Amino acid sequence: MSRLQRGQAIIRDVVRTLPATPGVYRMLDADGDALYVGKAKSLNKRVVSYTRVDQLPYRLKRMVSETRTMEIVHTKTEAEALLLESNLIKRLKPRYNVLLRDDKSFPYILLTGDHEAPMVTKHRGQQKRPGQYFGPFADARSVNQTITALEKAFLLRSCSDTIYAQRTRPCLMYQIKRCSAPCVGRVDINAYNELVQQAAEFLSGSSTDFQQKLAAEMQQAAEAMDYEKAAIYRDRIRALSSIQSRQDINVAELNNGDIFALHEQSGQSCIQVFFFRAGRNYGNRSYFPSHDKTLDSETVLTSFIAQFYANKPIPKQVLTSHDLPEQPVLAEALGQKAGQKIEVICPKRGARRKLMDNALLNAREALSRRLAESSSQKRLLEGLQELLELDKDTPLERVEVYDNSHTMGSEAYGGMIVAGPEGFMKKAYRKFKIRGDNRNSPRNTDDAQGNAVPFEAGDDYAMMREVLTRRLSRSLKEDPKRKTDQWPSLLMLDGGAGQLGVGVEVLRELGLTDIPIVAIAKGQDRNAGRERIFLPERPSFLVPPRDPVLYFIQRLRDEAHRFAIETHRKGRSNARLKSTLDSIPGIGSKRKKALMHHFGSADGVSRASKEDLETVEGISSAIAQKIYDFFNTE
Repeated sequence: MSRLQRGQAIIRDVVRTLPATPGVYRMLDADGDALYVGKAKSLNKRVVSYTRVDQLPYRLKRMVSETRTMEIVHTKTEAEALLLESNLIKRLKPRYNVLLRDDKSFPYILLTGDHEAPMVTKHRGQQKRPGQYFGPFADARSVNQTITALEKAFLLRSCSDTIYAQRTRPCLMYQIKRCSAPCVGRVDINAYNELVQQAAEFLSGSSTDFQQKLAAEMQQAAEAMDYEKAAIYRDRIRALSSIQSRQDINVAELNNGDIFALHEQSGQSCIQVFFFRAGRNYGNRSYFPSHDKTLDSETVLTSFIAQFYANKPIPKQVLTSHDLPEQPVLAEALGQKAGQKIEVICPKRGARRKLMDNALLNAREALSRRLAESSSQKRLLEGLQELLELDKDTPLERVEVYDNSHTMGSEAYGGMIVAGPEGFMKKAYRKFKIRGDNRNSPRNTDDAQGNAVPFEAGDDYAMMREVLTRRLSRSLKEDPKRKTDQWPSLLMLDGGAGQLGVGVEVLRELGLTDIPIVAIAKGQDRNAGRERIFLPERPSFLVPPRDPVLYFIQRLRDEAHRFAIETHRKGRSNARLKSTLDSIPGIGSKRKKALMHHFGSADGVSRASKEDLETVEGISSAIAQKIYDFFNTE
């Protein structure tokens, strides 16, 4: 029996017990990993289609041949099945499903609600802090521009509560007319909260006469020849106009909604997502979902939208570029999650159609740029493969480049950057804090007591050994059969023969000798353009000057160097900022945070009396005495 026939028989056995009710099915391989997650209005009718292998495309035939068991979850409705399917896809990431990639959290604007003088700030992540959240915005730049405009228009504070409590006189933000200085009483707290309310109304789109009110007050000030006051009103009006002027299309018909526009070319898709809140464009973001080339656009878009809202608030309207066959089910599922009626619409005419056409134009141009970049990157990877004389049957899908950075051996860090056919894969970058011993090495480096032997500070070879060993050992532990795409197709080390020797030794010790490895060293006097290539069991050689592959190698090495140095600098900065409170026995993170919030700094804690220390939450009399003695005992 062939593998395809075996998978077919397994699915056929499952079908015999399936009811004609809604649910979700999972196809699992021999290791129990999910191959595919699907939902169905009728499980029996949907799953039985996989037994008709002659009618399946090659992709699904391959999936059936790998199937060794199935798991079934029954749901009450098809909408519940769609929600469960999207959640499982995001969590399990089955390789035969449409996968949403680069799903970063979106930034919001927060008007805090836990202080007498609310602040305006940018917020990401869970919305646990009391207050009003406005968004999402497509990127941090849009948020920052809007916050700056709000500061100018409504004179709201953006400083932290700790800084607010420490102020004794107005700060620079007050001087440049971007804050009303409630911290020192330059504005009455009730008047300040009116400004906060006006800002909230403006962000929610319910304030239509605020600008007219400002214009009237500006006119009155000008007529009274109070030109300085009139200029303040003028600047506030300009700040509000700057937010609205970014709208290049009339969006009056879309007060609160998202636009999803899909363009497909050469088997790849780009989905442009535009965010509209309170009738204003909050920006857009491009997505390039991973999916099989044979899937139609409607299927890709439906699966993408369901996954997109798995962890995000849902607006009242969702506009799509395609008519979705499962549009009613999608609307019902989103409505259940949002707790309100959600419209899923494919606009055909009017202002919303103009918005969709603009989104489609952006999707087409974004995909064209990506395809051009991918084509160029693919040619460079093929050139690198040819230069290194690697097996042409195994394309370079994941090139990992390593470099270390330290200052005289202190605060040593290793950096790993990753490049593939689509360019730098920054989500795959990794940083390594050098521990200074060989505890992860397969070799026996322990002393007689079983303790890891530390290596000499600044030992570049030992640092490279530690980084490579930690990275590859973890992958072996998590994926011993090397089934995922997280394994490198080439290891590139910044260095010469010594670094190469360390890398080869690590690969041999871990039984990974099939992974190609290369070291790149600059020429004499660290001369870029005279890079020397070191390969195992081969003489080193120079890359011909002006060869595009040479510039590609330099770009890879320079990116690894930049990432390692940046990581080292951040680590060095964090070490310098380490509070003296960390040296006091019994002071953990919670007590340290409470002390810093109360006194503003470690210096403030050092000057506090024992009685003042006892007023801090979580600080007992005994702990207060210990803190006081730490700072006041010679």
